[in-house]
Amino acid sequence: MKKKNLFKTIALSFALLVGANVMAQDKNIVETAIASSDHTTLVAAVKAADLVDVLSSEGPFTVFAPTNAAFDKLPEGTVTTLLKAENKSTLQGVLTYHVVSGKFEAKDVIALIKKGNGKAVIPTVNGGKLTAMIMDDSVYITDENGNKAKVTTADLDQTNGVIHVIDSVVLPK
Repeated sequence: MKKKNLFKTIALSFALLVGANVMAQDKNIVETAIASSDHTTLVAAVKAADLVDVLSSEGPFTVFAPTNAAFDKLPEGTVTTLLKAENKSTLQGVLTYHVVSGKFEAKDVIALIKKGNGKAVIPTVNGGKLTAMIMDDSVYITDENGNKAKVTTADLDQTNGVIHVIDSVVLPK
């Protein structure tokens, strides 16, 4: 399949995957995460890191939001350790590594990947970088350690940005 047709297929797959979620929401990123039973660990982490106000602010932000199952993939004890008060700075670094300044919908991410000849390097709020790419007809993001996370749901539009749900936690160097 030609590259141009592959990108069109991926864009269509992304659009079908998100379906009705493309419509604008009346909640911000934090309010939506709180309402999601799949993101209770993320919400607990955001609260422990004192990032509720930041992620509730005007933005716009793009958040790659790991599910509870994504956090469960981390080595045993990792989440418990990160949630301790003395590790707040580290937790803030991990969480802000999942946040990009600006609103990047699926079509924007795919356009960046296309422009980058198959890869797009995206700076995160914490100063790190994520790399977006397409593998097996899906969009993945790779952290600076080489760990990959698949975007399982895209374009959850919020009043202050957009959420893309991912199946793994990405970690800064």
